[in-house]
Amino acid sequence: MFRIQKAIFLFLLFSFSAQIIHAQETVIPRLIWKVNKVDLGSVLEEEGAKIAEFEFTHTQDSLFYIDEVITDCGCTTVDYSKDTLDVGGTGKLLVSFDPSSTAGFFSRMIVVKGNLIGSQDTLYIEGTSIPFPENPALTYPRKEGTLGFRLPKVNLGEVLTNIPKVKQVEVYNFGSEPIQRKDLIYNGPEYIKVFQQEEMIYPNQRGLLDVVYDAVIKKELGFSEDQVLLTWAGEKAARLDVIANVFEYFPPLSKDQLNQVPQLSISPTEIDLKEISANSIQNKSVTLTNKGREVLEIRKIQGNCNCLVLEISKTSINPGESVDLKITFDPKGRKGIDQRNIYIFSTDPLNSVQLLVLKSRIE
Repeated sequence: MFRIQKAIFLFLLFSFSAQIIHAQETVIPRLIWKVNKVDLGSVLEEEGAKIAEFEFTHTQDSLFYIDEVITDCGCTTVDYSKDTLDVGGTGKLLVSFDPSSTAGFFSRMIVVKGNLIGSQDTLYIEGTSIPFPENPALTYPRKEGTLGFRLPKVNLGEVLTNIPKVKQVEVYNFGSEPIQRKDLIYNGPEYIKVFQQEEMIYPNQRGLLDVVYDAVIKKELGFSEDQVLLTWAGEKAARLDVIANVFEYFPPLSKDQLNQVPQLSISPTEIDLKEISANSIQNKSVTLTNKGREVLEIRKIQGNCNCLVLEISKTSINPGESVDLKITFDPKGRKGIDQRNIYIFSTDPLNSVQLLVLKSRIE
């Protein structure tokens, strides 16, 4: 019995050792991709296929070539480098997407398999496919001269201070003359720029405008609405109403940093004034406390109504220190259930924007 157990033990030991040696000998080769996901943005159906380009570098000692590329949809076709690459060699993979295959947001997966064991990578393309409208007048109801827009405002949503945000806006040319990219002039705040993607937008055709919003130049947090006037060769004119919510960007924190950063605490976070008269001005206050270990900066305090007056004695709060935020609410001209929102922007990286609610029932 002992000899049998010993034989089994030796067999398992040799098998395990062989697996370790095999694993050490078969190092998994890897490709270094510049990007593994490409956002194609808005893709107009009539403009045909859109191309996404992926570049890679071969980093292992063995010779490498792409053996097979698999896509998850017939709407994508792939062309790629078929050369055999030595270490340091580079190649490209071009993915063509057909926008006529779908409508709305899309996300497609591309699997790249190489000749070496374990060399398999997954790439992605995404964007929004926009079909050509059957009735342009209904699809683009907002008219600015000879131009049609889908929506009355350009909503950029959240804009962070670390990088400009780009919003693509559709425009339909209802006029009889083409709109040339070289003729576009935009006039608005310096932090908003507008570019035409297509060299020419022909009559009864669509194009895309890139609206670029730079929050670093804006230098102000919170909600804002701006107007930008567009003209082409001084003739065709359109007004863009651009709305955005600007938030300060904070880089990711390590676990050790979590207890060192400033932390804003608001007490209370909700005030119920109950039943009040429309002729009675209300005065309240809340306490802002820095529970962190670094100085807290109050960047901005913004109410959602000019009926609010918000006052604070200082904007730099030391660790452990508290200050009062004084709130004056004038309910004149209001009636019924009412809610006012107050947004506090600070350098608390975990909660950089906090909400304070003021409720009432106005008679």
